[in-house]
Amino acid sequence: MNRLITSLIVVLATANLSAQQMTELPKLVVGITVDQLRSDYLQYLYNAFGEKGFKRLMQNGIIYENVNFDFNNPDRASAMAAIFSGTYPFQHGIISNSFFNPATLRVESILNDPRFMGNSTTETLSPASILTSTFCDELKIASAGTSRIYSFAPNSDQAIIGAGHSANGAFWIDNKNGKWATSTYYKDFPYYLDRLNRTEGLDKRIDDLEWEPMLPVSSYKFIPYFASEWSFKHSFGKLKKDKYEYFKSSALVNDEINKAVELFLKEEKQNTKQSPDFLSVSYNAAPYKGGNEQEYALEVQDTYIRLDDNIAKLLDAIDKTVGLNNAVVFLASTGCTSNEALPSTIYDIPTGEFHPSRCCALLNTYLMALYGADNWVSGYDNQQIYLDRKLIENKKIDINEIQTKAAEFVIQFAGVQDVVTSHQLLHGNWNEHIKQYRNGYHRKLSGDLILSLQPGWQIVFDDISYDNISVRNDVIPSPFIIFRPNLKAERISRPIDATEIAPTISRILRIRSPNACSSLPLAEIK
Repeated sequence: MNRLITSLIVVLATANLSAQQMTELPKLVVGITVDQLRSDYLQYLYNAFGEKGFKRLMQNGIIYENVNFDFNNPDRASAMAAIFSGTYPFQHGIISNSFFNPATLRVESILNDPRFMGNSTTETLSPASILTSTFCDELKIASAGTSRIYSFAPNSDQAIIGAGHSANGAFWIDNKNGKWATSTYYKDFPYYLDRLNRTEGLDKRIDDLEWEPMLPVSSYKFIPYFASEWSFKHSFGKLKKDKYEYFKSSALVNDEINKAVELFLKEEKQNTKQSPDFLSVSYNAAPYKGGNEQEYALEVQDTYIRLDDNIAKLLDAIDKTVGLNNAVVFLASTGCTSNEALPSTIYDIPTGEFHPSRCCALLNTYLMALYGADNWVSGYDNQQIYLDRKLIENKKIDINEIQTKAAEFVIQFAGVQDVVTSHQLLHGNWNEHIKQYRNGYHRKLSGDLILSLQPGWQIVFDDISYDNISVRNDVIPSPFIIFRPNLKAERISRPIDATEIAPTISRILRIRSPNACSSLPLAEIK
């Protein structure tokens, strides 16, 4: 009898524990990713923030101040993929926002997929280029499809990567018409977004929109070297072309994100299933139109202050609809930086210009002298040079030989600090120097030569459709914050790897980590 009673107690206790664990599952997980958000700027501007935005997350959550993206040349798309997949480009395949397509001899979106038409856009995109699962995909699998997954972002790469392969919907603002757009890959285009496009679309309002400081100019003194006596006003209606792209690089685009997300939270009925839903929300904190902090000093500070208000409104909307006690919110940065102007020559900081088109032309001439009069160089993108692999194969030339000779030639160019060949990455001796190159390389998408340029130099494109790029190799301090009920607030300065985010979110959701993720969850978050 005693044994029977003991067994019953154990069964009841186990059942009670299981019930508690089940109720601990959030109804909604909200993943906020902010392009180029910096930990140090959050600290500098802390006193400018209200109580319900960044401060609410930082005072009631765990904040990791230094997220490391351990691969070369991270950008918005490759960083987003690392966050959601728990691995790096050598496995997830998103090497950058774009890639050089040898079949078309053009630089294309990394997500380009002609099989799927666009809805309210001419872009043909899908998540097929993401070669691994994300934690969104694993949530769909674990819930047998009952978890709903939606993504809202300024740009298509943010929206699609934040949604994954199996999401219900991914939405972004089109560069050409300003409407909320999606790919026909995804099945859902909610009626309220269609209504928003028709009645209050950005295309109907942009000519009247102006970006001015939210506060008096004298208040923008939180980053002292960015102080300015002059205000700013950006009128998007006056732009003759690319007005939507300019708008999307401004702080005002985050208002558009909130407008759609708040509508989504209001209109969508709460999931009555036990399985949680996931909402991906992407914001912008990059310098205006790819400029630099010095040129757009006030704009940078204004962006953070406005973003604080956006996050406060988002958290309030979650609380009113789902309840913050029923939700988990995380915030992450893309950990990269966009173009910055060259240092002024009056300070004698070494600088120079690297012209990819000239480099490729001279390299092709050199290879012609060695191997015959053919077009050996196919193209260039993102500090990578692509050789014509079919031609090399047809001529029966050893790939290691021609890559090595090409690398020895390119390394002599002024401003080129290092050149690594794809053969080295796949077959060479492993060392710490090679590690970042290898993490950022994918054998089917990356170039034959991966270049490292001297910091301070400028990459100058002779094609005016591309913006010039200034090379900086400094580390961008990037935050990761987890905000959930009954979580003890903590500030952690030790560096963490971006690949640790996905398994951490997976543990919160009680699902498997993405299929290429080899990192463990963060120990502080249970």
